[in-house]
Amino acid sequence: MLRLIGARLLTTIPSIIGVIIVTFLLTRVLPGDTAAYFAGPTASPKAIAEIRSKLGLDQPLPQQFASYVAALVKGDLGQSLTTGQPVTRDIAARLPASAELTLCGLLLAMSVALPLGVLAAVRQGSWIDHLCRIIATAGVSLPVFFTGLLLVFVFYFILGWSPAPLGRLDVFLSEPPRVTGFLLIDTLLAGDFPAFRAAIAQLILPAVTLGIFSLAPITRMTRASMLAVLGADFVRTARASGLSSGKVIGVYAFRNAMLPVVTTLGMVFSFLLGANVLVEKVFAWPGIGSYAVEALIASDYAPIQGFVLTMAVMYVMLNLLIDLLYGFIDPRVRLEG
Repeated sequence: MLRLIGARLLTTIPSIIGVIIVTFLLTRVLPGDTAAYFAGPTASPKAIAEIRSKLGLDQPLPQQFASYVAALVKGDLGQSLTTGQPVTRDIAARLPASAELTLCGLLLAMSVALPLGVLAAVRQGSWIDHLCRIIATAGVSLPVFFTGLLLVFVFYFILGWSPAPLGRLDVFLSEPPRVTGFLLIDTLLAGDFPAFRAAIAQLILPAVTLGIFSLAPITRMTRASMLAVLGADFVRTARASGLSSGKVIGVYAFRNAMLPVVTTLGMVFSFLLGANVLVEKVFAWPGIGSYAVEALIASDYAPIQGFVLTMAVMYVMLNLLIDLLYGFIDPRVRLEG
């Protein structure tokens, strides 16, 4: 297994290098002038040229890239011009908010999608199977921002059951001391139960929005994988041996069907973590997605490069985690490693 992990890590090095190069080049060809944006609309060409020289944007691209890589080796992602803070500090402050929202949305989707996909495969052609198809189709058809706005309109504006979509915590409450960055955990560690209840109330609607969006691929993959496994010879042999239907499905079929489902879960999580910017905008959620979009609008290179590089590293770690889960689910993977 250790040899497998080492081989996977070695294969990720060229990918990370490619991400660094492509991100650097793409940020340089984006429309807009960073120096002109921060100088203001009334700035003179001389003032704009001074700002461009101060930011190092007047240097040749190879020299800019060399400076960027030299700082990257030291762990320096640069400084954001929009916030005035180091990019590493901004990402560290905003990434837990996005991770908490994404995890809650994914757990909510899994709690519905996995049982629904299994039941749809076991009772193929029944009303449960048709319901599974309807939910999967609706999940991929509804735009995520529309789902969020609809939930806000119904549960906040009409029914009044949900608090105003204004971030992670009510404006009249103070955040607990930062330990993990996950507000639910930090409020429990601080023993601040009113803030914990308020954080849950703020989290429900955006998590449900992401859960509905990620429900479709997980349900469809679970159903398809279970259908493939239920038709296998070993499942028919287990049933012919007199084992109960619950044991055949829960122990033999579901475990063997989990490999493609785990792959789908990793892909959905990595996609949601960077692509939930629309949900963050609808609910004023201070996550890393909205941070990257704000930097993109301002042609602020350092946050964009830091965001893409962070997502690439997290995607690599997720793939490594999936490989480890493969080893626990299927012993043949450990033997091959």
